[in-house]
Amino acid sequence: MMQRADLYEHLVSEGDIALYKLDEWADKTPDKTFIHFGETGLQLSFAEVRQRSDALAAGLAALGVKKGDRVSVLTGNALSATIAMFAAWRVGALYAPHNFNLRGQLLSYQINDTSPAVMITDTAFSDVLADIASELTIDQVVVFPADYGAASTGPEDMQLPGVTCHTLSGFQQPGGALPDVTLGPYDPATIIYTSGTTGPAKGVVLGHRWINQYCFPLRIMDGDDEVIYCDLPLYHVGGVYALLTRALWKGNAVGLWNRFSPNDFWNRIAECRATSCLLMDVMVPWLMGAPERPDDRQNTLSKVHMQPLAASHHEVARRFGFDFVSCGFGQTESGSGFMALIDEFGDEPGTPPELYRSLPKAVMRERIQYLGGVVVDGAAGVPKGFIGNANPFLEAAIMDENDNPLPRGTVGEIAFRPRTPGALMQQYLNKPEATLKAWRNLWFHTGDAGVQDADGTYRFVDRMGGYFRVRGENVSSFEVESVISAHPSVRAVAAVPVPARVGSEDDIAVFVELSDSGDALTEEALRAWAEQQMPRYMLPAYVRFVDSLPVTPTNKVQKFVLKNQILEEINAESP
Repeated sequence: MMQRADLYEHLVSEGDIALYKLDEWADKTPDKTFIHFGETGLQLSFAEVRQRSDALAAGLAALGVKKGDRVSVLTGNALSATIAMFAAWRVGALYAPHNFNLRGQLLSYQINDTSPAVMITDTAFSDVLADIASELTIDQVVVFPADYGAASTGPEDMQLPGVTCHTLSGFQQPGGALPDVTLGPYDPATIIYTSGTTGPAKGVVLGHRWINQYCFPLRIMDGDDEVIYCDLPLYHVGGVYALLTRALWKGNAVGLWNRFSPNDFWNRIAECRATSCLLMDVMVPWLMGAPERPDDRQNTLSKVHMQPLAASHHEVARRFGFDFVSCGFGQTESGSGFMALIDEFGDEPGTPPELYRSLPKAVMRERIQYLGGVVVDGAAGVPKGFIGNANPFLEAAIMDENDNPLPRGTVGEIAFRPRTPGALMQQYLNKPEATLKAWRNLWFHTGDAGVQDADGTYRFVDRMGGYFRVRGENVSSFEVESVISAHPSVRAVAAVPVPARVGSEDDIAVFVELSDSGDALTEEALRAWAEQQMPRYMLPAYVRFVDSLPVTPTNKVQKFVLKNQILEEINAESP
């Protein structure tokens, strides 16, 4: 096995800056397809992606956007987000995407917290932004057509009071002057928002080296002629960095779609001939829920990353021919903290040999072991929550509440510290106290509980903070409670997680205490109001009105009482 010093040399020798990898392939193989945008069928080469993003970057530079500035991006169009990201990096700015499902105060808070020099959006968000325009501090917006990437696109105009809105066609400058900016491994590259458990969402500031090390364990198992399928949103690290940006280091193509479709998934895989993808929780039961077909294995997917690892991974792999399933522990702040490779077929073919285009199986096993990872026999089974071994660029520990390392077999908080400069987040934007708290005693505290088993591998046990995992999104109890408590008839509210009806993540239950004037409020009316204030994934699955919330002598809500109450109710209703 290689020493960590050799792995570090390997990491940096491949280049830390994703933008420079785009330049490398645009110069070396300018006509090779980089993006297959499945929404419109458009295929863009490495050179064409650079040309489009540089034209936008020239416009940003002319507007005065400079190194260290932030560029907010609000779009549901994955191709628009891709072009915006590379353009921001070209002028040395940070790519700061926002969850396109947000609206109202949740969205205005993130935009203002980012304090962008310019926002890039599209016409689909005209009404959403108009509703919060009076709250925003932005004054420059670049507007893409909502159907960017189509042969003939729609309008680009948008009107926001007090804001200068530029159409993309009038703003971009093909062949325009670009600033002489040099990016380094420790320069901040991106701001990704993650749920805050005791306050508003936190913007995680990540550097260019962070992107490099996050991609490394996945891309080291990629061949040179693969296609990575991406239907995850580009406001999360999984979609934008584990899938899209990762392809740049090997010069691979990306099959890019705006969102997951259980009905069209296999048609898309066939269309772009994808060899690799990432399946989040509920995607697995949705795919398995389709009637079995004799040609289920007639596809090009040979390796799939599951996050979290589905208990049925072996059954899924055997049905669809996934030779390997990878798993681990992913987090915005720490990246891919743990990793493992599950060998589902051994030397038996899973993907039909005529469709297999990934690295040879023996090489795949060697690569994960080179990283210090573990290869597991899929047929033998793995324990619940299995996440494998620590990323070689991070030191991992299981800590007690006083940051003392715990012995194997004891549950505690997962913590990391970097073995490689720049391998973890730089800070929480505008939140120095939260940054210091997370980094106390020179360890980064994940807020998640885990355990190291006797064999040295790790398992994820549970979330320690007040947040839930719903349909692939981190949702904080604070955000749910703050939105619902804004209803004029609500005095107090508490949100708790319950097991999801589908998949292994969470559903949300809220307990609502009404004000004296709120007796007439119905569940239907509260739900209708909430639908206007929050994204669908944040909407509670269960709403219960209570005379008063149970509290401790210090007036802290006893959420465990509420959780037990709703679980008893759910269990009683189960057949």
